[in-house]
Amino acid sequence: MRFLMRLRPSNLIILAALPFIVYLFASSGDYQRSLRAIIGIEHGSSAFVPGFLLLTLAFAAGLGVVLFSRAAARRPRLAMTCGALNLIAAIAVAATGVVRPYAASIVANAVDPFTSRLVVQGVTPRKLTDAAEAMVNGYASALFLAYLAVTVAALVLFFFTGGRAAKAGRVILLAVNGIGLVSILFIAPMAFAAGVATTIRAAVAAYILAALLGLVWVGLLKLDYSRRAHFTFIAIAALLAVAAAWFLLQPRDDYALVGSLGGKVGVVAGTPSGMIGAVRYGQFPGAPEDEVPLRTFKGPMDAVAALAKKADVSAALLPVAAAPADLPVLWKTSALNDRDKASGITLAVLAIVIGLLTFGGHIHRRHPLSIGSEFIVDTIRGIPMLVIVLYVGLPLAGALKDATQGVFDPPNLARGIAAMALAYSAYLAEIFRSGINAIPRGQIEAARSLGLNGWQTARLVILPQAFRIIIPPLGNELIAILKDTSLLSILSIRDITQRMREFQSASFLPFAPYNSAAIFYILLTLAAASLVSTVERKYDIKHR
Repeated sequence: MRFLMRLRPSNLIILAALPFIVYLFASSGDYQRSLRAIIGIEHGSSAFVPGFLLLTLAFAAGLGVVLFSRAAARRPRLAMTCGALNLIAAIAVAATGVVRPYAASIVANAVDPFTSRLVVQGVTPRKLTDAAEAMVNGYASALFLAYLAVTVAALVLFFFTGGRAAKAGRVILLAVNGIGLVSILFIAPMAFAAGVATTIRAAVAAYILAALLGLVWVGLLKLDYSRRAHFTFIAIAALLAVAAAWFLLQPRDDYALVGSLGGKVGVVAGTPSGMIGAVRYGQFPGAPEDEVPLRTFKGPMDAVAALAKKADVSAALLPVAAAPADLPVLWKTSALNDRDKASGITLAVLAIVIGLLTFGGHIHRRHPLSIGSEFIVDTIRGIPMLVIVLYVGLPLAGALKDATQGVFDPPNLARGIAAMALAYSAYLAEIFRSGINAIPRGQIEAARSLGLNGWQTARLVILPQAFRIIIPPLGNELIAILKDTSLLSILSIRDITQRMREFQSASFLPFAPYNSAAIFYILLTLAAASLVSTVERKYDIKHR
C-alpha cells in the first residue's frame, strides 16, 4: 500500500492499464512489428544486449563508489559493495568475450556504410568484415585489460590509502567510469534500440545545452551598466563599420555577356550571384521576357570552348579579360565578388546591431549585452519550434558549411540538437530568471558583506535556493523537449517518430504504428515526470 501511495495518480492509471497494453502487444503481430520498428531493433541485435548491460554495470558501479563514499555515514557499505561490483564486472569484461559483439556493433554503426571498408557492403544490419572484426576484437581486448588495470589501481588507492593518493583514486574512478558511461549511453550507437536511443540522446543533450545557454542569457541579463562597457561597445561598432566599409569598397570585377540569346547562357564558377540572377531573370537591356536557361562551367576556358562548339550554349557571362573579342557584347557590368560582399554585409549588420544595443543601453542605463540577451530571449520565444529546427538544420547549417569551405558540416542530429537547445534556452532563461528573482535581496547583500564575490554568491547562495524553486517548471520543460524531439524527424533523423513514419509507409497499417508510438511517448514522459517528482521530494525542505 505504501508503494501505491508513493505513485503518482497518472502512473497508477497507467499501471492499471499495463496488463491490457501488454496483452495488446503480445497478441497482435501488427503491434509487435510496429513496436520493433519504432524502438529500432535490428535483426540479431539481442547478442549486443549482454555486453551493453555488463559495461553499464561496470561504469555505474565505479561511479557509485565515489558517490556513496561522500554520502552519510551509513553509506560506506554501499561504496564497498559498488567497489566489489565494479571489480567483478571489470574482470568479466576483460576475461570474457561478452562485450566483443557490442564493440563490433558500435564500430559497424559508427562508420559510413557506403564508403567505409570496415563493413560488408549491401548487408543489413551492418556487419564488419572478418579482418575488421579481428582488428576491433584486438583493440577491444587491449582496452578492456587496460580498464581492468586502471580499476584495480584506482580501487586500491581509494580504499587502502589516504590523503592525495585516495583523492587520486577518486578522480580516476570518476573520470574513467563517467566518460565510459556517457559514451555508451549518449555517443555509441545502439543497434538494439536505435530509435529510442536517438530520441533520448537528442532530448537529454538538447536539454543540457539549453540549460547552459539559458544560464548564459540570464548572466548577461544581470550585467550592470558601466561607462567603460558603453565606450567599449561604441569602439567595437565603429571598428566593425570601418571593416564593413573596407570590404564593400573593394574594386569591382568587370563582366561581359557575349554571344547571342538563342540558347543557354554559360556562367563561370565564382561569378557574383546577383549578376547571375540578373541574367537568368532578364534584368539587363535587351533581355527576353522569359527566363534565360543557364549552364555552369568550371572556368572561362570551358565556357569559351562550349561557345565555339555552337551546341546548346549560345552566350556566356565572362570576365572582360577572358571574353573573346570576335563575339558581340550584349551587356557589360561590374559587381563586387560574393566573398567581399558577404563579409561586408555581415560586418555592417553586426555594427548596426551593436550600435542599437549600445544606444538602448545608454537610454535605459543598462549593459548592451543585457539588452542583447533580452532581445534574443524575446525573439526566440516568438518563433515556432518547427521554424527554428528547419532554419538551423537547413539554411544556417548550409551557410556555415559554405563559409568554412566544408570544414564545419555537422550531422543532422547535431543540427537538430542545436536547434532545440537554442529554442528552449529562451524558456529556460525565463525560468532561471524568475527563480533568481525570488531570492530575497538581503541574502545577496549578506553574502557580499561576508566577502563573497559575484561568482561565489551565485554558486553558493543564489543558485542552490533558486534550484529548489524552479524544479517543477524545469521538469515541465524536460517533458516538453522529450516530446518535441519528434520535430527532428523533419531533418530525416531516425528517432521514434521517423521510424514510425517509415514503418507506416511500408506496412500501410492504419492504427498500430501511431498507437505504438503514442504509448511509447506516454511511457517516456511518465518516467520523466516520476524522475522530476523524485527530485522535487528530495529537495523539498518545507515538508521535512
